[in-house]
Amino acid sequence: MAFDWFGIIFIYILVIIFAIPLGKYMAHVYLQKPSVVDFIFNPLEKLIYTISGIAPQQQQSWKQQLGAFLSINAIWLIISLLVLTNMASLPLNPDHIASMSWDLAWNTSISFVTNTNLQHYSGETQLSYAGQMVLMLWQFLSAACGMAITLLVIRSMVLETNPSLGNFYVSFVRTITRILLPLCFIVAIILIFQGVPMTFLGHDTITTLTGETQEIYRGPMAAFEAIKQLGTNGGGFFNSNAAHPFSNPTYLTNMLENLYIVLIPVAFIFMIGYFLKKPKFATITLTVMSIGFLCLLIPSLIQETHPNPTLQKLDIEQPLGNLEGKEIRFGSLASANWAVSTTCTSNGSTNSSHDSNNALTGMFLLLGMMINCFFGGAGVGFLNYYCYIILSVFIGGLMVGRTPEFLGKKIQTKEMKIVMLIVLLHPFLILVFTAISTFLFNTNPAEYASWLSNTGFHGFSEILYQFSSASSNNGSSFEGLKTNTHFWNYTTALVMTLARYLLIIGPVALAASLAKKKYIPESNGTLPTDNLSFAIMIFSVILILVALIFFPVLIMGPLCEYFSIH
Repeated sequence: MAFDWFGIIFIYILVIIFAIPLGKYMAHVYLQKPSVVDFIFNPLEKLIYTISGIAPQQQQSWKQQLGAFLSINAIWLIISLLVLTNMASLPLNPDHIASMSWDLAWNTSISFVTNTNLQHYSGETQLSYAGQMVLMLWQFLSAACGMAITLLVIRSMVLETNPSLGNFYVSFVRTITRILLPLCFIVAIILIFQGVPMTFLGHDTITTLTGETQEIYRGPMAAFEAIKQLGTNGGGFFNSNAAHPFSNPTYLTNMLENLYIVLIPVAFIFMIGYFLKKPKFATITLTVMSIGFLCLLIPSLIQETHPNPTLQKLDIEQPLGNLEGKEIRFGSLASANWAVSTTCTSNGSTNSSHDSNNALTGMFLLLGMMINCFFGGAGVGFLNYYCYIILSVFIGGLMVGRTPEFLGKKIQTKEMKIVMLIVLLHPFLILVFTAISTFLFNTNPAEYASWLSNTGFHGFSEILYQFSSASSNNGSSFEGLKTNTHFWNYTTALVMTLARYLLIIGPVALAASLAKKKYIPESNGTLPTDNLSFAIMIFSVILILVALIFFPVLIMGPLCEYFSIH
């Protein structure tokens, strides 16, 4: 296990080494500074603007940018529905996969367009290559959308009255052409050399050593895996996601793909520091997020080094920790590290069964999604953190007896109403829909018996996890829950839609409201937001709010499960 501990530490050292220059490069891209690669990307972007009818020099208000964001998402949803419900009659279907049912196609389309990638289907048997590729396209576009719309909030933080908020389409296109595509090309090449398939041939049939025939599914997986991880998407080509040897063939790819999960969320923080010319603010943000992340990671790693207490009663030796639901190539530590990374960043990919983790590890995975701001998704993770910043500044301002100010802009009643709506919406979606599902199951267990493979405390955790994943745009699951039903397809689709768009509209409206205000220079009474004291305050605010809101359901699920076992 010593090697696994070293590998985990090495991953995060590499993350910082790569994230700093990547963040600086991203700031150059968004500030539209001259670059040595302009001769490649300028003609390509000009062609895209010409074909799309985009006027790149036109400045857009925050409402215009939101309108652009919502309208293109609606178009993608329609295209996705058409493809998934007609796969049987479309090309790139060598295995003759049937079309999806309407409810499953609806859930899948919303899932990928919203960057959630919750999967109620088995990719290798229920999606043609055309279906897989259209979903891969949404993984590019949804990630770029999140980064572009978050850039609008970053621009509003410039210390001016009515700062330029830019053009959503320009930010969106530059994110794809200059950031996501080059990174994914490099990553896909690495994965191909490590053994990840990249082919359009159909499944192969082999004869095993025991004389049985077995169908081996394959496809254009290297490209799919690259954007799956870099865009904090997480949607798997296979049902077993990154536990499948074609998706994640070696221990090296496991380390690299884990690195890719957190790379852009961390680089985005450095980008903010370079963009705003406020490196101390970026450092404090990174510190708060990193401490929160480690508070979930370290105890999870420790928990998974201990065997499953239930199996201990059978007098089975378990020197390698809790291996239930784990891919033996990666073991308990690398699997726990991936699980925390994927739930904190709203990635959602998995290299093990989260349902098989020890009870407290399951709780830490839930907390990563409930907090939803310790790194978070590509770009949009900062939006949730931004709301906590405003809330902390408001509380701190009241404590020192001054009107709360953030970056020279007064925080008043209007802003606090928006903040509280945003902060409360996420737990509202999780808790209300968990309550509805639990009520249905308990009032008619015979009707809904097929939902849960486990009853009791762990069954409750499975339901809670599903809606936490949908609301945090994560996409991972406690796979003991049968989700491909009308109820789960439609309810999680509704939660994913509300969580994605309302939790983007709110911070954007908040940032636009502050951007319009007159700039007030800092004074001795201004609460600084780039020092250790503020870092402690915002960390405390996050923990207190999450504890007050979610502690009761965590008691009913993973905590009760833990104490009942022990």
